Amino acid sequence: MTTSRRFADRKVDRFEKNIKKRGAVPETTVKKGKDYPVGPLLLGFFIFVVIGSSLFQIIRTAASGGMA
Repeated sequence: MTTSRRFADRKVDRFEKNIKKRGAVPETTVKKGKDYPVGPLLLGFFIFVVIGSSLFQIIRTAASGGMA
């Protein structure tokens, strides 16, 4: 497939323009602030379930006579 000289020159110009912009990223694309993927209520509930289940397991193991 052949391309015209004008089309090829446009592609080269566009490529070189992008190369010259390298590293010039505006600060607005940088994510700022504290945006957590999980809410504090869900995180608290998860910690409650994990710690509660581990305590329940310890109490159950101690009541049954230990690890024998």
